[in-house]
Amino acid sequence: MKVKLKNVFVIYFLVSVIGLMYALLQLGQSCDCTQHLKSASDLIHAKEKKVTQLQSELKRLQGRQKALEPAEPLLPIIYAITPTYARLVQKAELVRLSQTLMHVKNLHWIVVEDSLAKTPLVSELLAQSSLRFTHLHAETPKEHKRKESDPNWLKPRGVEQRNLALQWLREKHQLGQKGAVYFADDDNTYSLRLFDEIRSTKRVSVWPVGLVGGLRFERPLVENGKVVGFYTAWKPNRPFPMDMAGFAVALELLLANREARFDQVAERGYLESSLLQSLVSIEELEPKADNCTKVLVWHTRTEKPKMKQEELLQKQGLLGSDPGIEV
Repeated sequence: MKVKLKNVFVIYFLVSVIGLMYALLQLGQSCDCTQHLKSASDLIHAKEKKVTQLQSELKRLQGRQKALEPAEPLLPIIYAITPTYARLVQKAELVRLSQTLMHVKNLHWIVVEDSLAKTPLVSELLAQSSLRFTHLHAETPKEHKRKESDPNWLKPRGVEQRNLALQWLREKHQLGQKGAVYFADDDNTYSLRLFDEIRSTKRVSVWPVGLVGGLRFERPLVENGKVVGFYTAWKPNRPFPMDMAGFAVALELLLANREARFDQVAERGYLESSLLQSLVSIEELEPKADNCTKVLVWHTRTEKPKMKQEELLQKQGLLGSDPGIEV
């Protein structure tokens, strides 16, 4: 049976039209890609898991490498004792000191307030300092407290507070524990190098103090590595003519001599001697800071702010009410 060419063309045309129509219909329908997306998600998850495994392995290898390295010797702890009392510049001076101490490794700051209770100002400052600290308080008895109008030299300040800190150390530590104790007043300026010198204290270490006693500096005099005297202008015959900032004591020595303390009724200028003469002789002092030739601490008292202008404006009623800002 012969098939005419015309019939073949018609059949081919119809098949082509039907195929084209089917293709156009398929384009208009939504594609079910769920399976493809699931496969891609599984692949990403597998790669993330592999990355996590590789990171864990890297940390493990780094830890093994660190364990193989020689261990850094543990630094002896420094206990910095700071007595403080409420005044206009208190916060400013504590902030300055705290931000110096933040740079000292393995340090414990003992802050003792001259007050009936811990104050929010000091509590908040310590909490925000990131330092390891102990916060204590002890009020100075009225008969020993210096009045605002009294000169600085009339009565020693911070005696009860320093003695309380010594008591805390003796209660919390046992004989044989290592460390060094330094009396870091909040009105001084400290070089970080000083704390490196303090850390190696065996009994009592000493160094110069700048801007003290009416001199540019006071210092122990050293010959052949031994302290033989003191460069000082005021009462040079004192047992230990030094400033509070000029020495540190080994914790072991304080623990072994439990009665050693500052004398509240010590004669003017003899407060340091009242502690040191029960602990060590001059010959046993350890000179630091390049045989006491470098000044690493300065007795820089902050000038008392003058509030006359504020008082005048308050009297005139021009200042308004106190907004309660903490300065």
